[in-house]
Amino acid sequence: MKNPHKIIPPNLLFEDNDDEMVGRILSRREVLATLGGGALLIGLTSCSTAQAATSTSTIPGCVVRPEETEGPYFVDEKLLRSDVRSDPNSGKVSEGIPLRLKFVVSKIGSSCSPLAGAWVDIWQCDSSGVYSDAKDRSFNTKGQKFLRGYQITDSSGVAQFVTIYPGWYEGRAVHIHFKIRTLSGKTFTHEFTSQLFFDDALSDQIFKQKPYSNKAGTRSVRNANDGIYRNGGKQLMLEVVKEGAGYTGTFDIGLKI
Repeated sequence: MKNPHKIIPPNLLFEDNDDEMVGRILSRREVLATLGGGALLIGLTSCSTAQAATSTSTIPGCVVRPEETEGPYFVDEKLLRSDVRSDPNSGKVSEGIPLRLKFVVSKIGSSCSPLAGAWVDIWQCDSSGVYSDAKDRSFNTKGQKFLRGYQITDSSGVAQFVTIYPGWYEGRAVHIHFKIRTLSGKTFTHEFTSQLFFDDALSDQIFKQKPYSNKAGTRSVRNANDGIYRNGGKQLMLEVVKEGAGYTGTFDIGLKI
């Protein structure tokens, strides 16, 4: 398997280059071993202290999240902001249905507790399936930084973003990339990278609306046909609810630090 963090030259970037699978869902035995002191970095849904087990012989009320590929479009912009819709250079705002995205990040041990001070990056395509600051066979957006940014988790382990519902592009199901990193001083010490997926029926409804409906072609890859989704995507579904003119969703995740 290729290194998912390998830097890919711009001339080799294509729309479906982020379809390599990495990571897997761990078994109960493996989770027990990890909680017993292993060094593996894993993603789990967060749980409250009240739900957590009192010893490592029992799994806390958490479910493993699979790590997924970073893909070719991650750029470490170090762009600290919660509203990622605009390009900071031109001020142009990406059109689309608003999505308020909340991450609740915990650290896992014999219990779950909030992980403060973690960097949470998100990056995604716009309503027409285009990523910023990337060169592809169908677009060149180098120097633009729309729909990218990071937040630092607060004392409750929370990081929040305002973005748009992502569009689609050939070869992939609808998704948003995210990366969570922890630091020691100025050095990143742990990294977890994965993707959020969306209900196909909801995407169908949204893509009938402008500006999504302006995109030519027909979306052919749904969750069940996406190689990355089949590698644990059910554990990475973002449940969203209507909020005003848009949607809001909360994603709980814990890291074994």
